[in-house]
Amino acid sequence: MVVCVPVTTEGLIDPRWGRADRVAITEVSAEGIGSWQEYQVGWDALHDAGTEGSHHARVARFLKEHHVEAVLADHMGPPMVHMLERMGVKVVLGAMGNAREAAIGTYPTV
Repeated sequence: MVVCVPVTTEGLIDPRWGRADRVAITEVSAEGIGSWQEYQVGWDALHDAGTEGSHHARVARFLKEHHVEAVLADHMGPPMVHMLERMGVKVVLGAMGNAREAAIGTYPTV
């Protein structure tokens, strides 16, 4: 399962999904994390640079490009949840603490 999680430079879950500065794409399986790649997305700076729709499109493009199947986050607004669910992306909210441990904890629920 390909999971995207917002991360801080310290390796913690960034509480801001739509305003995250960086995210990690990871492959999670019964064996644990198979890969972990971090990307500087800059959604924090880009969030207010246009309309909500253009921001959601930016996020959707990134997720599609990376074949993301699930998003693990602390919180996100209902419009973002709705968009992700319409894309077929599983949304897991309430994540906190160490990002790698939280990602491992999503299996097999995602």
